Amino acid sequence: MSSSSPNSRIASLAVAALLALWPASALAQGAGLGAAGELVDPNVLRVCADPSNMPFSDKSGKGFENKIAELVAQNTGRKSVAYTWFPTVVGFVRNTLGAHRCDIVIGYAQGDEAVQNTNAYYRSSYVLVYKKGSGLDGVDTIEDPKLTGKKIGVIQNTPPTANMATTQLMRTAKIYPLMIDTRLLPSMGEVAIKDLNAGTLDAAILWGPMAGYYVKESGADLAVVPLLKEKTGQRMAYRITMGVRPSDQEWKRTLNKVIREHQAEINKILLDYNVPLIDEHNNPITQ
Repeated sequence: MSSSSPNSRIASLAVAALLALWPASALAQGAGLGAAGELVDPNVLRVCADPSNMPFSDKSGKGFENKIAELVAQNTGRKSVAYTWFPTVVGFVRNTLGAHRCDIVIGYAQGDEAVQNTNAYYRSSYVLVYKKGSGLDGVDTIEDPKLTGKKIGVIQNTPPTANMATTQLMRTAKIYPLMIDTRLLPSMGEVAIKDLNAGTLDAAILWGPMAGYYVKESGADLAVVPLLKEKTGQRMAYRITMGVRPSDQEWKRTLNKVIREHQAEINKILLDYNVPLIDEHNNPITQ
């Protein structure tokens, strides 16, 4: 998912792994006719998702995208939610949404051309995570000289790596793989937080929703600092949308209405998972 945008998954959202080629022709496979003749099932919310990608989605329904899918189903007249499970690797869109096996991806970075984006339903950023009292207190940018020579964990090919290369932080970085099958391996965000707590790392730079969740799960007293002050290089903040097929204009409008009318409920779900939410002025959203 590789692009300069985060992962909804770019962060193991890792959203960049969803960059896949659309098929030359995508034929409907059992989808019902929805509004305006679109091939969207009018009775079941058919979701494309990774079966093992916490905190985003999980086959047992524990991820925040699972909770948001339930909210969408309830507010679009769907009787149930049905999943097409596929790991977040190259080919995700082609084999799910593009093949008409489902009608929505709950988390997708805005501006990604592999799907048609709804309006954003949250905005977050990459964050710097470190142990409080470790000498990094007050650091809020990759450009801070206090990070020089530090062992920083970062996921391969995500936006922070470009900024870290510019400040020569990649020389001492620990790089975790971007594209993994989390059915077989643990989330690299989870591994990085464990390494930080174990003292293997001095800090980690991760996609905010992933970092916030695993920091909360660890129970450790770690600082989670949104990286919003970078003066050069890649931006660290991204809007996350729902992804639909380019042809499904009416479906997109329906989802935009759900997002608009239920934003407070969506925020509550995200905050329960310790997602660092920020508004368009980079102010934190706490409720």
